[in-house]
Amino acid sequence: MFVDEVTIEVVGGKGGDGCASFRREKYVPRGGPDGGDGGRGGDVVLRANRNVASLLHLANQKTWKAERGEQGGSAQRHGASGDDLIIETPVGTMVFDAKNDLLLKDLKEDGDEFIVARGGFGGKGNVRFKSATMRSPLIATPGEAGQERRVRLELRMIADVGLVGKPNAGKSTLLSRLTKAKPKIASYPFTTMQPHLGLAQIGPDRGFVIADVPGLIEGAHLGVGLGHDFLRHIQRAGVLLHLVEPAPIDGTDPIANYKAIRYELEQFDAELGERTEIVAVSKKDLPEAEVVRRRFADELGVEAHLISAVTGDGLKSLVEAIAAILNPKPRW
Repeated sequence: MFVDEVTIEVVGGKGGDGCASFRREKYVPRGGPDGGDGGRGGDVVLRANRNVASLLHLANQKTWKAERGEQGGSAQRHGASGDDLIIETPVGTMVFDAKNDLLLKDLKEDGDEFIVARGGFGGKGNVRFKSATMRSPLIATPGEAGQERRVRLELRMIADVGLVGKPNAGKSTLLSRLTKAKPKIASYPFTTMQPHLGLAQIGPDRGFVIADVPGLIEGAHLGVGLGHDFLRHIQRAGVLLHLVEPAPIDGTDPIANYKAIRYELEQFDAELGERTEIVAVSKKDLPEAEVVRRRFADELGVEAHLISAVTGDGLKSLVEAIAAILNPKPRW
C-alpha cells in the first residue's frame, strides 16, 4: 500500500524533575543541599531516507513521543537526557503545521533532518538555590513539558521527468523499458494505482529519474479519478514527458486527450503549464501514430516523437532529447 500523506501528533520528551536532597555523611554535619538537575527530554526528529518509499509506516500510529529525561539525584547527580525519537521519511517529504497549514520544512535531500518537536529542559535541583540567605533550600523545580505539535506530512517525489498521459496510454510499459521499475502492466485502464519512480541510465555515470503519475482524467484537479491524489508528485519534475495514445480504445481523439491533460495540469498548478514538455506518440507500429504525429505538428506546432515501448523503436532518440534538456544538470 502506498501512502503519501499523513497527519500525526508529535510530542517532545518531558524534562526530568530536579532533586531536593541534602548531603548525608557520617562526619559531615550540615552537609547542605546536593540535589542535581533533571535530564533534558528527547527531541522528535524527522529524517529523510532514500530507502523509505512512502509514509505507510506512520499511518497507523497517530502520536509519536520522544523519551523523557530522568530525574536528578543526590550528590549533585544530573539525570540522563532522554533519547531523541528519529522518524524516517521518504526524500521529498514536506512538513506542514496542520493547524496553520504552514510549511515548516522540505526534506529534499537524503539525510536532511528537522526537529519537529523539542524536548523540555530538565528541572533544577535544590543545590542551585543555595545562597547566603538560604542555606538549606527545599526548592526543586519540575521538568518542562516537551513541545507538542500536530503536523501533516506530504510526500512529493523527487524526479527529473514527470510522465503523464491518459490511462492506457502505455506509461507503465514505457517506464519499465526505460528503467528497472516494475509497475503493473495490463491491457485495461487504471492498472497503475500508485506513482512509480525509475532511473533511466544515459551512460556509465549519468541518468535521470522518471516519475509515473497514474489516473489523470478530465476533472482530476477537482478530485475526479486517481490523478488528484498524485498530481503533486510531478510538481518537482523539471521536464514533463507527455505520452499520447494514437488510437484510444474508447474512440476519443488523441489531440483532444492531450489538451484535456494539459488543462488538468494547468488547473492544478499554473506553473505546470509553463513547464518544459516533450510529447511522445506511443505504439509507433500503428498506422494512426504517424497521422497523430503530423496533426501535432500542423495543428499545435508541436514536434512529437514516435516511439514503441514494446519494440524499443524511437526510445534512444527520446532519451537523448530528455538528456539534452536536463543537461548540464541531470540527477546522476
